[in-house]
Amino acid sequence: MKRIVLPISFAVVVMAAAHASETPMEKWPSSRVGEQAPSVEGMPPALAKNLATFDDLDFRVYTKQAWDDLHLSHAENILVHYPDGHTTTGLPDHIKELDFMWTFAPDNRIIEHPVRFGSADAEWTAVGGFIEGTFTKPMVLADGTVIQPTGKKYRLPMATLGRWNKQGQMVEEFLYWDNAAFMKQIGVGN
Repeated sequence: MKRIVLPISFAVVVMAAAHASETPMEKWPSSRVGEQAPSVEGMPPALAKNLATFDDLDFRVYTKQAWDDLHLSHAENILVHYPDGHTTTGLPDHIKELDFMWTFAPDNRIIEHPVRFGSADAEWTAVGGFIEGTFTKPMVLADGTVIQPTGKKYRLPMATLGRWNKQGQMVEEFLYWDNAAFMKQIGVGN
């Protein structure tokens, strides 16, 4: 059996999400596409702004591939950590990675954040949600391998930890989802 080691930051998201479920919902309300970002009494304004920016990032910029607006939430030289362990630096490389999802699933989207919170100084945010879509076009991997579409839908739990600068842009982003579960959901994994 292969042992899986998760970064400590992922453990923090899981523990915080578990704690959030024990906390009254009005303290850390969820958000959905098409709704105004929820306000939380006593939340520092900078944290509320960063969480609202993150909602816009996933619900509009990511979902609609509005890459010209990615700079609203991401610093030009952002360092992004992906679930498989590789990283990219800068907006152009991050956009190239993100764009891939629509090559095989034109309906790829994020429509809800059931978990969203952050640090009081607004330097960190943690958002949990679901990436949804349908595998309807051929998936061409980096090595040229082509996986034919199965027509299967996916609803993949995801989490993002973001480290923000004082200008309200992420300078570092940690993306988490289970690639094996994703492949299984689209019908190409065991």
